[in-house]
Amino acid sequence: MARNEEKAQSMLNRFLAGKVEEKKGPKAKRPYLASECRDLVEADKWRSQIIREVGKKVMEIQNEGLGEHRIRDLNDEINKLIREKGHWERRIKELGGPDYSRTTSKVTDSKGMEVAEMTGKGRGYTYFGAAKKLPGVKELFEAEPVKQVRRSRYAMHRSIDPDYYGFRDEEDGVLERVEEEAEKLMRMQAVLDWEEKEAERQAAVKSGAVGGKGGAGGGTGGAEGEERFIAYVPLPDQQAIEAKILEMKRTDLLSKYTSEALMHQQAEAKSLLNKK
Repeated sequence: MARNEEKAQSMLNRFLAGKVEEKKGPKAKRPYLASECRDLVEADKWRSQIIREVGKKVMEIQNEGLGEHRIRDLNDEINKLIREKGHWERRIKELGGPDYSRTTSKVTDSKGMEVAEMTGKGRGYTYFGAAKKLPGVKELFEAEPVKQVRRSRYAMHRSIDPDYYGFRDEEDGVLERVEEEAEKLMRMQAVLDWEEKEAERQAAVKSGAVGGKGGAGGGTGGAEGEERFIAYVPLPDQQAIEAKILEMKRTDLLSKYTSEALMHQQAEAKSLLNKK
């Protein structure tokens, strides 16, 4: 019983919808050629209709399960509608309307890149949605890897000129001016360093002269106004020098009149007696 009521209700709905359409009159069909339209309002209406159709078909082509043939047909229909939209935009401009071609945004993909491509079907053919993944189409959107061309030794030597070796660096005179300024700075720095060391040396000499004449500092006496020599290392006294000379003479005499074996025995005996 419920099933029959649903059928009747459905039939009634269709009948009422048909009556409403009958009151509105027959649907106007879009002219085949845009040049046949003489009314600006009508041309704008047909352009809006085409845009709605393009939107529906673009949403439908996103489904990859439609099959290869249906996806190709949908893509062709979308491109045909886009070309037709261009014809209507030009017609609107001819009738005194706005220029939609300047304000229309370009079709882009999810990455913001323009999807329009050139293929064998003609210039401006565009692939949408699942059509980009069709066999033979996917390769068009894949960028070819950049080939690294290895330069030969001959090609590398061809780019070498006198500038590479610096033969013409001094022709403009810039390098000479820079080197001259750097040389002045280095010379001034060297003079300042020498003056600083000289001042330190003079201060050390004066401090040694004030400390005393002939004292433990190792200086030698002299007349007034003369510079004193200051020894900064300990010097042996006269007795140490004489003992060293005597030891050298003794060793020389022993080397002349004794053998090596005897000298070795004598050294061992001294070591046993703790004598030097």
